[in-house]
Amino acid sequence: MTNLTVRTPEVPTKSIPQDTVAALRSKVRGVVALPGEDGYDAARTIWNAMVDRRPGLVVRCLGAADVIHAVKLARDEKLLVAVRGGGHNIAGHAVCDGGLLIDLSLMRSVRVDLAFGTARVEPGATLADFDKEAQAFGLATPLGINSTTGVAGLTLGGGFGWTTRKFGLTVDNLISADVVTADGRLVRASEKENPDLFWALRGGGGNFGVVTSFEFKLHRLGPEVLSGLIVHPLDKASELLPEFRRIANDAPDELTTWVVMRKAPPLPFLPTEWHGKEVLIFAACYSGDMKEGEKALKALRALGKPVVDVISPHPFTAWQAAFDPLLTSGARNYWKSHDFAGLPDEAIKVILHAMRTLPSPECEVFIAHVGGAMARVAANATAWPNRDAHFIMNVHTRWRDKAQDRACVAWARQLFEATAPFASGSVYVNFMPDDENDRVEKAYGMNYRRLAEIKGRYDPDNLFRMNQNIRPSPKVTAGAAQAGRSTSEAVPIGRRA
Repeated sequence: MTNLTVRTPEVPTKSIPQDTVAALRSKVRGVVALPGEDGYDAARTIWNAMVDRRPGLVVRCLGAADVIHAVKLARDEKLLVAVRGGGHNIAGHAVCDGGLLIDLSLMRSVRVDLAFGTARVEPGATLADFDKEAQAFGLATPLGINSTTGVAGLTLGGGFGWTTRKFGLTVDNLISADVVTADGRLVRASEKENPDLFWALRGGGGNFGVVTSFEFKLHRLGPEVLSGLIVHPLDKASELLPEFRRIANDAPDELTTWVVMRKAPPLPFLPTEWHGKEVLIFAACYSGDMKEGEKALKALRALGKPVVDVISPHPFTAWQAAFDPLLTSGARNYWKSHDFAGLPDEAIKVILHAMRTLPSPECEVFIAHVGGAMARVAANATAWPNRDAHFIMNVHTRWRDKAQDRACVAWARQLFEATAPFASGSVYVNFMPDDENDRVEKAYGMNYRRLAEIKGRYDPDNLFRMNQNIRPSPKVTAGAAQAGRSTSEAVPIGRRA
């Protein structure tokens, strides 16, 4: 029986006895898949087609115990390890070459507790899974804008979407999390239990362990919201975007409006003569009373002479999935992003100039309108520090042919550089591609040092490094190594301090 060849962070090849793999198979409820076996390709195939990596082995987990066994194997054998939730991360950190892939995508349970107004969500659940369950009771928590996104990655990076201005970030609504730490223990993180870990999880990414369960606060919303699109010719954008900025600055928390600029897709409500032409789209959602929403949206709907206005009541679950057809898996994707405190005229000019040279029909620039409840949380209250951002720009290049890689990536980078003088310097970590490791510290700003210290306590050997990596603080790492465990030891589930 031949040994299994895998990869560690230090060496490209290492042999593991097949007996070790057999022992792992006997312990887990899920599936241990080697290359060529059932489940292997499904686990390693993720949303961004630019990422085509082949792990040495995959553990497709069905529960926390499976995760513990997988983490202990990675720790004992010093393997390179990646953790996959929904597999939607732009940087492709959900999968590694040669190492161990801990696949959580089969763990998709969502349980709503009506008595407490909370939801318990497993890490493989998508936004659609969450929304469909919660909306059965007219409840929601702030999530993203694409229903196939995984709840886990979205949350750990911070999470924002259509209801953020009203209810805050996803992490602002996180009550607790169950986490398998690098030493293979299951602990609970909340304001009262392991509060340092809880603080770090709320925006610090997958640096601190594998979350096996999230508990969220729920809010009354739906089942319908006033939402939809207003489509204008891009030629009118120089007139309309300053007006959008004014409306956004004065908007109530319930109103969120995003700008999308791209070539018009063949949407059924668009006149066919507009298909493939450059357009400016206002995408709006009002998280409140419909009549009040009509008043709040009046100014936006009065701008210019739109090609089409399809704002009306929609089921919230349908609105959450409205952009899914434009974000299907299997395309090649590269993103560059900036936060803006405002949206100056000069920045608008730069963006519109770039829109005339789109390298692919599926490329787009969107500007998310945030602020509101998100901005009223202190910058150091959670790991997410970017509370002053009022607009978040994402340059989203998307194409099908590998031969276009260089042109599409170059276009995104050029626009990113051209808009940098107008940006705040911060960035949403979930929008960072794999080539921005040097930007991680800036992404967390004043919170980075504390994150590095917590990383040093919970993961001193940087086992969880396939992410926008926060390096363990050397001082804390040395102390933890000497003591064998952090002096602020995490309290396992089932044992309270």
